[in-house]
Amino acid sequence: MKLALLSVSDKRGLAEFAAALVRDHGYTLLSTGGTARALAEGGLPVTEVGTYTGFPEIMDGRVKTLHPKIHGGLLCRRDKPEHLAQAAANAIEMIDLVAVNLYPFERTVAKPGVTFEEAVENIDIGGPSMLRSAAKNHASVTVVCDPGDYPAVLAAMAGGTDGLAALRSRLALKVFQRTAAYDAAIARYLEREAAGPDLEALSGFGQTLSLSWPKAQALRYGENPHQKAALYGTFNEHYQQLQGKELSYNNILDITSATYLIGEFERPTVAILKHTNPCGVASAETLLEAWENAYATDRKAPFGGIIIVNRTLDGALAERIADIFTEVIIAPRFSDEAAAILGRKKNLRLMVAKEGLGADALQEVRSVVGGVLVQDRDRTLGDRAAFRVVTRRQPTPAEWDAMAFGWKVCKHVKSNAIVYCRGERTLGIGAGQMARVDSSRIAVWKAGEAGLDLAGSVVASEALFPFADGLVAAAEAGATAAIQPGGSVRDAEVVTAADERGMTMVFTGIRHFRH
Repeated sequence: MKLALLSVSDKRGLAEFAAALVRDHGYTLLSTGGTARALAEGGLPVTEVGTYTGFPEIMDGRVKTLHPKIHGGLLCRRDKPEHLAQAAANAIEMIDLVAVNLYPFERTVAKPGVTFEEAVENIDIGGPSMLRSAAKNHASVTVVCDPGDYPAVLAAMAGGTDGLAALRSRLALKVFQRTAAYDAAIARYLEREAAGPDLEALSGFGQTLSLSWPKAQALRYGENPHQKAALYGTFNEHYQQLQGKELSYNNILDITSATYLIGEFERPTVAILKHTNPCGVASAETLLEAWENAYATDRKAPFGGIIIVNRTLDGALAERIADIFTEVIIAPRFSDEAAAILGRKKNLRLMVAKEGLGADALQEVRSVVGGVLVQDRDRTLGDRAAFRVVTRRQPTPAEWDAMAFGWKVCKHVKSNAIVYCRGERTLGIGAGQMARVDSSRIAVWKAGEAGLDLAGSVVASEALFPFADGLVAAAEAGATAAIQPGGSVRDAEVVTAADERGMTMVFTGIRHFRH
């Protein structure tokens, strides 16, 4: 007698799968509770687990499959005569297939107002136990924890033992990944609900860190062709790719940086990025005007870069950018005309941001030797009411507006970061230099290369000016206002340098290092 044990909370595809097991492969069905009722109502012969074991379901269903006739039938090694003899002596039949999915714990605790008792009752015990027993013995037992795998199981059964053996191995791995994620979700919940509040856990930094993300896709390679890579998690749920080559590792990093940057802006805005750094950003009444200003910042760096907008990308803008070699263009929507124009470049990746361009990831995780660093994502620009004008001269309204714009941009530039801007457009960007004054010099040089005059511009620095030289370089380039966190032991020198040059300067009191 071939036994299949089916006990599922997600009943998608169950009737068809069970019917095929009985009809095409001669299985006898064992089941529990609601699953057994669903099978019986579908006209399928099914034996309740309590009937099979001779032990009733007790304690409100907490104990029903935790029985030697179940786990013996799953764990018995078919290649060991002593195992088979012990099974026969104890009237244990072999169970060759298990289909189990778990109580919906994650969905339960995500509901508003869920009680602790309700959450605990949705911690599955028997399900993970059966899955783990079957997965441990996957050489002999087919184990299915995802209804999406039913067709593959039936196809492998029809195709012979070699294909089924390979599939069993993959399904066993999937089981342990699923049970690990399930246990991690329970641990996170209990950590949050501990009787003595763990303030670190409540703030997202508990005593242990459990990470479990499904594999979204294999990537051709990582940052470089000799590095293997894969994408995990829900990235693909936030974007729809309309056309183009498969996303690369570097594309995904750039898209993430671009999405966080554009989320800072409400007016029509265009941002151009390369290697996760902005190389031109502008806001205007129309995307077309914003594009002209953003692209004017640097007409060379965008080659092979990323373009992102926060309004529907129309045909007029598509015509302007179509001749530029771009890896990815991201928009909340592409007009039909724009899609047709950009569609001529078959390799160009067009991405629709499905859930808006300001979606927050609350934490960032980075690998380090022996572990990971976790931090809250930098989601603040500070409180403008708390910004301090530290110079004798007050900013003009136009300078305030330009500083606010530059402050948004420089937050997303790799440290040391310097951004020159006027109005709602960048004029020069210096990124990633070890000395802040060098970032300033690069930004000035880039503006000169682009033919942009820095006279009357403002300069934004994501971190403090440690010496007056960076501010002096900005003043000599033509900047009349500066915005920076402040906090240097030489702040007084920097303020004096600004006053001597008739500049106005604002301290925000908040730093935006980006490594």
